[in-house]
Order: sequence, then structure tokens, then C-alpha cells
Amino acid sequence: MAPARDAWIFENPVPINIFNSIGNRVGPQILFYIKETRPLRDTLKNPCLAPQSIYLEVAFYSDTVHLPSIPGGYYIAYQRCCRGEALTNIHDSEREGSTFYTMIPGSEGKPDNNCAYFNKDEAVVICAGLPLVYNYSAYDADGDSLVYSLCNALAGGASRNNEAISSPPYSTTVSYIAPYSGGDPMGGNPRLSISSTGIITGTPDRAGKFVVTVCVTEYDRRTKAYIGTHSKDILITVYDCNTTIRASVPTVLNNCVDEPLLAVAIPNNSNAGFTSTFHWYFGDGTDTITHSRDIFYHNYTDTGVYKIKLVVNRGLPCTDSTTGLVNNYPGFRAGFSVNGLCREDPVFFEDTSSYRYGSIIYRRWDFGVDKVESDTSRALQPSYRYGKGGVYTVNLVLRSDRGCDKSITQNVPLYEVNPFAGNDTIIAKGQLFTLQGRGGDRYTWWPAAGLSNAYIRDPQVTGNDDVTYVLRVDNVQGCYGYDTINIKYYAGPELYVPNAFSPNGDGQNDRFRFIPVGFQQYNFFRIFNRWGELVYNSTDFRVGWDGNVNGHPSKPDTYLWILEGLDINGNKILRKGTVTLLR
Repeated sequence: MAPARDAWIFENPVPINIFNSIGNRVGPQILFYIKETRPLRDTLKNPCLAPQSIYLEVAFYSDTVHLPSIPGGYYIAYQRCCRGEALTNIHDSEREGSTFYTMIPGSEGKPDNNCAYFNKDEAVVICAGLPLVYNYSAYDADGDSLVYSLCNALAGGASRNNEAISSPPYSTTVSYIAPYSGGDPMGGNPRLSISSTGIITGTPDRAGKFVVTVCVTEYDRRTKAYIGTHSKDILITVYDCNTTIRASVPTVLNNCVDEPLLAVAIPNNSNAGFTSTFHWYFGDGTDTITHSRDIFYHNYTDTGVYKIKLVVNRGLPCTDSTTGLVNNYPGFRAGFSVNGLCREDPVFFEDTSSYRYGSIIYRRWDFGVDKVESDTSRALQPSYRYGKGGVYTVNLVLRSDRGCDKSITQNVPLYEVNPFAGNDTIIAKGQLFTLQGRGGDRYTWWPAAGLSNAYIRDPQVTGNDDVTYVLRVDNVQGCYGYDTINIKYYAGPELYVPNAFSPNGDGQNDRFRFIPVGFQQYNFFRIFNRWGELVYNSTDFRVGWDGNVNGHPSKPDTYLWILEGLDINGNKILRKGTVTLLR
């Protein structure tokens, strides 16, 4: 059987070497294979200490070997190069080797003797500064006399091939870190010792991982003759287990659930040991004991204010208690309704919240408009007019007379239409013109006179008199809006071009632009100074020239313009003229 180790470094198989009493190898190596592995898990189970755990695995190698009885008997040995674990009491323990052996008596003694062996495989976990009492007695089927001692851990092989390169007797020990030794492997006060019955006691005071080696020497109980010695390494893990036991529950716990359910979920926020107990008093004449810090549900039979108490580790030195209040007034349901989905109309809100066992004494609406502080209300049925469409996150915060707070949020979609009837237009008398409305799903124009169809987006206009059309645009959500377009008729085709403009920012004649009548296309509109330099070039008659060149104001002067386009009859029209810039 191998000592407990991390499972991933178990060799399989391992070479076993057999020597006679004078150190000569008997036969070749024998390969032992793993027959079984078991997990070793141990957790500190002291209710006054912080939980600490260690997880190891032990492997069992077994086979049957027949050996003839010879004088002096045999040594059965296994060596490996590396312990592979950072140990507190052994120098460079990851590279320090191990030797494990047992002795078989010779023919002059008890060749049929059953060796004493340690039948305990555990992950030993203890706390620094607390007394250790650990039974590590061996078992002997023959009832021989057993003597125990703390002895030196043996060093082992020097390479990964596990070849037993040294012959018995084995005396090369590991390099202990001062002040540790085989006889004092863990320090402390009192230091570790083992009794005549195999009881290990002591009070280690340093956290870490320690190898403790126990030797059991076997004597014939009748003749007092020495039979043999068997040793085993134990891995003992010491933790700093200091824990401040602290009972903790909410100071005030309000049962504010939607439904009128009297069962209350009580959190246990205590800091406690691994096996601590929790004694609850619920203020209604009942109590209970739990063994975990899970949320506990207590069923009250009525509403009311209850004083609760939690005691951790009642009756132990590491006890603590605390109290709190439960306001058991459930049935607080928050909600609100919304009426109105169009931007041009106010949106109406109504608080539909209810409280079974109390009253709502405070409410605050936030209508979800970013960077606007005035979008709030304390009313039961407020209304709010939004500036534009979109999705707004509306929040309602409530407070009851029983100390309950609630908050509910809804995303409110707000629709809008942006009607556009078109830019004001000048057309030639007798010229057909098509309106181009947009912005929604349904269109209505009026007056209907002169329109091919007053209920479509793009009706055709006929007539010779100036007219203003009003367009109503509706969407499928029922929202609507209005826009207008002015249509003026001139004799044409013709171009109307002013002879002067004054770009001085007074809003009157600030731009030089032409008014086309009966044109279907504009090829260019260019303006030159008196030296023939181009100062403006565009085909958009609505913009016009603002009197600047490259961002700088042009000086007052007379400028030449030239325009070319096609009229509604397909004729090319070329016009030239002058304009005076005044400042």
C-alpha cells in the first residue's frame, strides 16, 4: 500500500525489491500493480472553527510472492525519488525521496509471523494551537508486543525509475528543516509524542503540511525476541482555524411580497464554523434548530411585528446571538396602466398598485426623459406630454405605511408622425404638378378641388390659381399630424431673377436666387465677378448665393450670372444677366 498522495503521480506499476539480511538482492525486481484506489477526504468538523478541507487519494498495490525460509529473513523495499509535495518540515521536499520497507523474520525466529501494520488511512486535518489526540495504533494478528516511536522519515531513490539503489539496513533520512526532526516533526507546546498504545498527542502551533513518521517495533511476547520494525509516513495538514463566530440576521425584515403569503424568508448571514448549529426564536412562541446557513422559511399564522432571535452554537464557548424584527404585512402589489401612444397627445398614467395589509403613502413617477428633471410626478393619475416619439422607460416607486418599498418599470412606446407636404412651389400656368406627401400610412389633402385624388400620397394637381393645400397624415397607431404646401402660378415657362440682393443678415434679400417657372431640369447656375472668376456654382435654386466666396464676404459690386436648363416642353433655355451685391 502506498501513502496518500495526489492521484496523478501514482506510479503503476511500482518495482518491489527483496533483499536478504546482509543486503544482497534476492531475485529480480517484482512489479506490483494498483489493485484499488480510495479517496481520503477530511474536513474540520468543529463548530467553533472555520471549515477547512483536504482531499487526497490512497492507492493499494498487492501481489503474492513465495519466499523460502532463510536465516536472517528478508527486507521488502520500495523507493522513489520525489515526495512531490511542498512540506513544511522537510527541506526541498518536492525533490526529496522516500523509502518504504518491512521485515520478514528469518528461520531462526518466527518465519510464519504476521507483521504488524497500520490499518488506518486518513487525511488528517487539525488546527494550529489546538490539542491533537490521534489514535495511530498498529494491528498485529499474532498478538505480539508492539513498541511505538516517532522516527526519521527515510530518503529514497534518486531518479524516476524507482530503482531501489540502496540495500538494507536503511538509515539515510530526509533533510529536516530546523528545528524539526523525526522525534519532533511538528514543534508546538507540548510537542508531538506517541504513547505505548499508539496514541499521538501534542499541540502543533504552525500552519502547514508535515510528514510524521511512526515506527512500530514488534517483539515476541513470549520470548521477548526482536522480530522486526515497520514504519509509515503520515501527512498531517495544520490550518490556521481562527474564526470569529458572529450571529447575523437582518435588523428589520419586511415581508413585502406581492401575494398575501404569511411565510417569511429569513436570511442567515452568520459567520460560523463548519458544524455550527443555529437556534431560531421566531417571536410567535415557536423555535427550531437548523444546521446550515441556507435561507429559512418560517410560516407565521397571522400578520404583525415579530421579534426574532438567532443563537449560534447555543451552550458552547463560541456562541453568539442577535435579534431582529419581522414586519409581516405581505400583499403589496405594484403596477400601473398607460393610456395614449401618440406624441402629439398627452400620455395618461394610472397607479393600479394595491396593498392587502396596509396603505401606500408615497409614490414617485419618473417618465423616462433623459436629462430632464421635470419629468416626475407624485400624483395618483398623472399625465405627461412628450416632445418626440420613441421608447421611454417609465418607473414608479412606492412606499407603504408598513415600511415596504416597491418599484415597477415599463417600457412605453410613443409613436409620432412627421408629415411633409412638400416645399412651396412655383409652377407655370397649365403645368401639371404631382404632390409628394410622406410621413405616415394614410393621407388626406384639402381642399380636394384640383386634385386627382385627395386620399393618396401623391395626387396630381391641375389649375391656374394660387392655392394652399393642407395634408393630414395618420399612422396605424392612430397618431396624426398636419403640414401645408403653397403653390403659386406664373406665366411661363420663365425665369424670375432679381437684379440686386443684400447679404447683411437682416432676413431680407440675404441670398441671390432665381425663381423658375415651368422648368423640368437645371443644368447649371453660375455667378462670375467682373474679372471672369467663378464665385458660385449650383443647380439648387432654393439655396442661392449668400454673397461669400470660400467663406469670406465678397465686396459690393456687380456680378454676372448665367443659367441653363430645360423647360416643360423640352426646350433648352439659356439666360444671362447681372446682379448687384449691396452691403
